[in-house]
Order: sequence, then structure tokens, then C-alpha cells
Amino acid sequence: MKNLLKKASAFMLAFTLLLGLITTAPVHADDTALFTIEGEDAQLTSDLQVATEIYGQPKPGFSGSGFVWMQNSGTITFTVTVPETGMYAISTRYMQELSPDGRLQYLTVNGATKGSYMLPYTTTWSNFDFGFHKLKQGSNTIQLKAGWGFAYFDTFTVDYADLDPLNVQPVLTDSKATPETQRLMNYLTEVYGNHMISGQQEIYGGGNDGNTELEFDWIHNLTGKYPAIRGFDLMNYNPLYGWEDGTTDRMINWVNNRGGIATASWHINVPRNFTAYQLGEPVDWKNATYKPTETNFNTANAVVPGTKEYQYVEMTIKDLAKQLQILQDNNVPVIFRPYHEAEGNGGLKGEGAWFWWASAGADVYKQLWDHLYTELTETYGLHNLIWTYNSYVYSTSPAWYPGDDKVDIVGYDKYNTVYNRYDGLSGVPNEDAITSIFYQLVDLTGGKKMVAMTENDTVPSVQNLTEEKSGWLYFLPWYGEHLMSSAFNYPATLKTIYQSDYVITLDELPDLKVDDKTPRASITPTSVEFDTYAPNQSDKAITVNFNDNTLTALRAGDKALTVAQDYTLNGNTLLLKKEFLAGLPVGEHSIVFDFNQGKDSVLKVKIVDSTPSAAISPVNATFDKAANLGQDLSASLTLNGHQLASITNGNYTLAAGQDYTESGADVVLSKSYLATLPLGQNAITFHFNGGNNAVLTVNVVDSSVPVPAGDLTIQAFNGNTSASTNGISPRFKLVNNGDSAIQLSDVKLRYYYTIDGEKAQSFWCDWSSIGSANVTSKFVKLATPVAGADYYLEIGFTSSAGTLNPGQSAEVQARFSKTDWSNYNQADDYSFKASSSQFADNEQVTGYMNGQLVWGIEL
Repeated sequence: MKNLLKKASAFMLAFTLLLGLITTAPVHADDTALFTIEGEDAQLTSDLQVATEIYGQPKPGFSGSGFVWMQNSGTITFTVTVPETGMYAISTRYMQELSPDGRLQYLTVNGATKGSYMLPYTTTWSNFDFGFHKLKQGSNTIQLKAGWGFAYFDTFTVDYADLDPLNVQPVLTDSKATPETQRLMNYLTEVYGNHMISGQQEIYGGGNDGNTELEFDWIHNLTGKYPAIRGFDLMNYNPLYGWEDGTTDRMINWVNNRGGIATASWHINVPRNFTAYQLGEPVDWKNATYKPTETNFNTANAVVPGTKEYQYVEMTIKDLAKQLQILQDNNVPVIFRPYHEAEGNGGLKGEGAWFWWASAGADVYKQLWDHLYTELTETYGLHNLIWTYNSYVYSTSPAWYPGDDKVDIVGYDKYNTVYNRYDGLSGVPNEDAITSIFYQLVDLTGGKKMVAMTENDTVPSVQNLTEEKSGWLYFLPWYGEHLMSSAFNYPATLKTIYQSDYVITLDELPDLKVDDKTPRASITPTSVEFDTYAPNQSDKAITVNFNDNTLTALRAGDKALTVAQDYTLNGNTLLLKKEFLAGLPVGEHSIVFDFNQGKDSVLKVKIVDSTPSAAISPVNATFDKAANLGQDLSASLTLNGHQLASITNGNYTLAAGQDYTESGADVVLSKSYLATLPLGQNAITFHFNGGNNAVLTVNVVDSSVPVPAGDLTIQAFNGNTSASTNGISPRFKLVNNGDSAIQLSDVKLRYYYTIDGEKAQSFWCDWSSIGSANVTSKFVKLATPVAGADYYLEIGFTSSAGTLNPGQSAEVQARFSKTDWSNYNQADDYSFKASSSQFADNEQVTGYMNGQLVWGIEL
């Protein structure tokens, strides 16, 4: 009976939210967006200009009278009025043809910075999605600010957010899951998107003077409630210093006696000196670590059978399995989160890793995950686990995902009260629901997995969660100050959220030990693929297991499908008509089967197009600008029934008969046109009247111009990342990626910065692999200051520095200050990168050989 009132209130809340969705996101008769503004009609700062060409090169295809040319500074501001408070999609039509690695810009909504965005390289007008952001009813101010700048902006669009329906099937990756584990999964999928489950991490290892109930009693004294989920850590069951700290018993008690849900992480350690470690010997906890910078443990070996590292991992899994077996024997299911927070600060090769299990990069990490999954489920026969993977939303994050077949829940650890907050505040809680991140994580699996806030500092406010339809499965504050300090959580907010109808607490959980007898409808299969290529089109048959339920509707987004026109239903067979499917764009779609009770079913539909495209041969060619060496280039076309429509290079359309000639299935690019192309890679795009484009990449060279010997790459990071500092500490690594030696005395590096108060300056080389005495320096004041720099530090090398042979690198640890030790502000310096703590390619540090620019982007 205790759940009936809440369920009724929850139904009304969900109904209210649904009405709000219908009001704020009506179905439009066309594809017209809510709001679009031409860039030239926005409010522009004086350092921006409206243009139609760049350096004499036209950029056709823009709308309106031109586009906004942003160089290395400036802001574009506009206002938009929306009918209701909620989530909206913000996007731009742009071009960025300077940097293949992208150009960083900042988005601000109503005065709060919403993050940094890397605009990808493109030589054609393209769309960039800034994601979903909350706008308030009425007028909202949106601003784009140059980070690295150098991009062109045609239009900006604001539209209703097309939010995922958050319908996840209760299918566990482990087909042998125990009944209680499956019941828990059933419950989680029913709650997901409609409620948020409360949770709290307990302290481990005897903290709080052994009082593991401190946080839980604090919550109860404040709110009158207990959290429904309790977070545990199995780190103390390990082969080094392991001891029985009662974690397993507390998990059994929480689930079986108190009726709660258990989740567990696994901070498993390795010896600091793994080389000297003998397998099986005890190690004091002070000589163990999970940080890759504090151990010589080679993670890459941990997935290679027979190695010492592999054997050590096997020992840790054996200890873990022993405890999980006890839990399984006591019918305790666990939301299990091993090898968490792997990617850390980002990157594919483990460069941002905080934990040893990620230090060898994404591929090794996924092998570690696969090994653990296989060992626990197959070798040890453990089937009481709901596997939870910690993700991030970096561009590299999808590469770390272990796969749908070994992940049940995707988690994200929200720490943005001190770090990663964009509202300009400090010292106070950040009640942001981080909804944009939530839907990015939903997209990681195409909506097939639930997304949870597996750790956090501030609990988001109910208002933000519900207004933004932020469907986090649960929250789980870390222990201690992250929960109980008013710098992280306002007590009033915690009391509101624990007593709200939206959040589920311990007393409101159903009895998960009792099987739910409510009949559940289901569909088979749950995913189909449809090919829009006419000869391959066919209706798709879906078997519906009604279980005494009634199908009330089919929906694709906000559109209700029409019976007999879009689908037919004959007994248990539902036929999706090919005419309907052919109208869906290429990509993934969700079709919701609405039943009169229980969990709705979702069919994932993947639309592909295998229509044969035309092709060209070759796809790569070289053109030499040197006198008497330039030749016409020929390309053969395989048309596959198509016709050549045009040939373009960026926004320039080649002129038939002048820039090229076409004869049957052969095209000849004239040398007079090719000679106008810049040195380097040029993409010549062949457009056809159907199918995909084809690209001929022309490498333009000039053998008459001498090229500096060697191939220099510059990597850098800052030893001091404080925004305000009396000393700037850049670290440089010069890498010879070429085939010939580089004379270091021919090399110069430039680090660009703002002096922030004209003073004399001093330089020190604290260390260099080629000897500090062989490093020279000078400070150069720019004749005309620019955004991000009014000075650069130039690093050079004496003749005694020698040569850098192919494959070799040289490091320089530098430091400079003003003689009066007054502070610099590094935050706006061109060459400064606060996010990097290890060597990485840095185009904002330029490199020269014999006075010629060979690396980076000059200011």
C-alpha cells in the first residue's frame, strides 16, 4: 500500500510532462525549425566581419547576404523566444577549413557557458550540433565566442529537442542471469525515464571511525527517508593487503533485510613496485596504488596469458569472485561497476587515464573488460551481476565502449561543483541536471542501454530534472563532504528531492524478492534493418506476444503510425509496410509499441541505403607545379547508371571545357587548373545525380622549391595549469618523424602568450635531454597584439645540441617569469592548454627550420 500514492502521483507527473512535451514540441506540417537567424543579422563584435569570400576565394552556397568570418576573436550574439521552458537543440551552418584537428569555440546560454565545442574540418557548408540545452520560457540570449576561432558561420538554428523515448528492454547481457537479477532489471527499466532512484555511496576501509552508517543516518535525519540504492566498494578483498571489512555482509543485509538495491565498484590496486613483487606475497597498502603514475605495472601485459601481470589480474578476479559467489548464494543481485572512469581526461592511448586499468589505451581496456566478464560469468559461474560501464562524452569515448553484449547500464560520474562547471560560480552547489551529457550518453548505444549518474557531488534539483526531461536512472553522491557539505549540496534541495514524487526512496521500493505477476507484452525481434535500395525493399514482420494486453498505438517520435497504411496487424503478426519504412531517413529510429499496461516495447529500426554509387579511378594522384613537370590528370568513371553532375573543390565548381573535359566515362583535369591549387592535399569531389559522391585526392607538390630536411612534430603541455600564476612552465618535446636527421641549431620554437603588464622577463631551462646549456631563448614583443598573445617566447638551440635523428625526440622543461614576480593570466594565452597533463601534439606552439614554418599555426 505504501507505493500506491506515489505511483498515482508519478502517473500524474508523467502525464503532465507528456502534455508539456506536446505543447512545446508540436508536430509541424513541414520541416521548418522553430528559429533560424542569418549570422550577419546577429549582434557581432567589431573584430568580426560579414564576407562572401576569403582572401579572394569565393565561398558560394551560403544563405542571405553573406556569412560571418570569425578569425581569432569575437562573439556572435542573438536572442530567441521559446514558448515553454525545456530542452532545445542549438546548431549552426558553418565552414572550417583551417585545421584538420578542429577549432575550439565556446557556447553561452543566458550568460552561462555551456562548454567548449570543437568544430570539425570541412571545406563545404556543413551543420554542427551544439546538443540540447535548457531555455526558459520567453526570451533567451545565445552567444558563440571564439576559442581558437577561424571559422565561417552562415546561420544559427534553435529547434525543439528530439529526445529519445527512453524505452529500454529488460534484456540482460548474461542470458543465465539469476531470477532476482532479472527482476531487478525489470524494475529498473520500468522506472527509467519516469523516475530517478535515490542512492548513496558508503565509506569503505573503516572510514568514519568504522561508522559506515554516518551518511545514511545524516540523510534520514534531514529528510525522513533512506536512499534506495547503496553504493559499496569491493577493493579490500585483494591479494595484497586484503582484509575482511564486512562489505559483503553489509550488502546482504542491505538487500535481504532492508529491501534495498546494491551497487558496487572495484578500486582494485596493484603493487607500486610490480617488478620486485612476487606473486602471492603480502604488500602493505601504502605500497599499493591504482594510479598509473605510481606503479611500473605494465597494463598492456595484463591481457597476455602467461605474463606476470596477467597472472596477477587472475588473482584479483579470484578474490573478487569469492565475494560475488557469497552474494549469489544469498540471492543478492549487484549493479556491478568494475574498471570505472577509465578514459579519465580523454584520449585513445591512455594519456588521460587516472587508473592503471586504462593506462594502455582503449583497445587493451576493452580486452580487460572482456576478460573479466568471461571469467566471472563462465569460469566462476556468476550470474547475479548487472554490468555497468563508466563513459565520458569526449570525441574518443565511443572507442572505449566494451560493446552492447557486455554492458547493461552506461554510467557517468558527475563532478562539476568544483571542476567542469560553466556557470561562473564557485564554492556553492551546482544543481545542473547535465541533460546534454545525459542524451549524449543515450546516443552512445542508440538508446539501447539505461544511463545512470553512478557517482556525483551535487544532486541535481527536481526542477531541472523534470523541466529538462533528464532521465538519469539514479544518483549516487560520494561519501563525506560530497554529500554533507553545503558547498556541494544544499540541505533544502536534498530534502525536497528525497520527499518529491519524482525520486524513489528505500521505503518506496517494491518487494524485489517477489516475482512480478503483471503480464508483460513483448515483441520479436527488437531490431530490424531496412534497405531503401528499391530491389532490396521488403515489409518487416514483427511477432507480438500480447500476454492479454492490448496494442493501443505505434509511434515513431511524435508521429502516430496509421493502421493499414503504415502497418497491418493480423493475429500476432504485425507487418511494417515498406512504403512507410522507405520514407524514413538513413540512420537509426525507434518505433514505440504502446500497450494498455506494463512496459511499452521499442523496435529499433536501422535504415540503410545500398544503392550502388558511381566510382572513380584512381582516387589518389600527384601534381607537380614545377616547370615542365605539370601534367593533365585523368580519371576513369564507373557510373553504375548515374551521370556526372558537377566537379567541385571546396565551394568552387570546376568549369567544364576549361578546368576539365569529359568524354564518355573519362574525365581529364587540366594542368592549368591544377597549377592554381595550393601545395598539399586537395579534395576534388565528383558529384553524380544519385548515390554518393566520389573524391579524388590530389597531392600538389613543387619539386622546384627546396623543402627543409626532416619532418618535425612539436608536442607540449604546461607544468603549471593555474589560470593565474607568477611563472609559466611550458614543456616541449621535439619529435623527428622524418627519414633524415634534423640539425637542432636550425630549429626554433615559439610559445605565444600575453604578458599582462609590461615588465622585464627571465627564462630558465630547468632540464633538457640535450643539456640545458644547449637551449637558448629570447622574448619577442608582437608589433601588433592579437587575441591570445602580445609576446612569444622563442626557444632555440646551440650547435652543440647536435642532431635529432629519425625517430628520436628531445625534451625541454622551460620556465619564465616577470622579474617582479607579478602574475600572468594564462587562461587566454594562445599556446596554453589547461586540460593537458602529458605530451600531446600542439599546433599552438609553432616550429621553424631555417626560418621556414614547418609546424603549427602562427598568430
